[in-house]
Amino acid sequence: MSGRATVMRASGVGIDVATASGGRFGPSVAELYQQWSGFRQWVDSGGTAGAEEFAVDESRLGLVAPQPEQVFAIGLNYLDHAAESGMEAERDVVPPTFTKFVSSLAGPFTPLPLPSGAVDWEIELVAIIGEPADAVSVADAWSHVAGVCVGQDYSERTVQSAGPVPQFSLGKSYAGFGPIGPWLVTPDELPDRDDLELVCEINGEQVQKGRTSAMVWSLPELVSVLSAICPLRPGDVIFTGTPAGVGAARNPKRFLSPGDVVVSRIEGVGEIRQECRAAVPA
Repeated sequence: MSGRATVMRASGVGIDVATASGGRFGPSVAELYQQWSGFRQWVDSGGTAGAEEFAVDESRLGLVAPQPEQVFAIGLNYLDHAAESGMEAERDVVPPTFTKFVSSLAGPFTPLPLPSGAVDWEIELVAIIGEPADAVSVADAWSHVAGVCVGQDYSERTVQSAGPVPQFSLGKSYAGFGPIGPWLVTPDELPDRDDLELVCEINGEQVQKGRTSAMVWSLPELVSVLSAICPLRPGDVIFTGTPAGVGAARNPKRFLSPGDVVVSRIEGVGEIRQECRAAVPA
């Protein structure tokens, strides 16, 4: 809440981590990932028992990963999305990977400025690294994940496709194009961490629906293959790909307009929401 690490109760109330731990952990969310193992032990051993609780104001929820050193994003990780894009999703040596620059990350309920009339939506499960991962096995990968959240990989399709080669990172990194949240859910809290339903709605109309079990590269496989090339650090972010239903694949194409409200939810994780606004000229 407002940049302070908070433990959420199932009832919807929050506990300030720094206060409850006597300053041992927090208040910084980013620093919490650097102490993730000890923090989890403290929580699991009842560290928040009897702590003062407060009502959570959703409008004050900030970034669950405010200072990642690395942000990875995976393309064509669902067969149906690859098909609608006119491409094949093959398991090669590595999955199609790009980055969303850190400055694109935003809180779960921030407005979305539209720099053009070609902004598209892509709901994604997002993983946050909790323990350093260097060439970890698939079997051990989940133990390096602090938790997951809901994400949107908003994309400006004109910039993305400009030039002789695609500009994926730039086209997906405008301000506000990487909202994540609303909070971090640890793997043990999920109904089935490898099979979660994703749904995206625009103005109440369902435009995307899928399940993470349909990913070409599962989350543990992504952690394993990425960590074999780039050691993953606590607080790093991985956007795991989107299912079918994006606007650019429709006939006619459909993009976001000012006033549109995009709601993205994942089973057992929560939902984020953005209201689209016309970008203010520089």
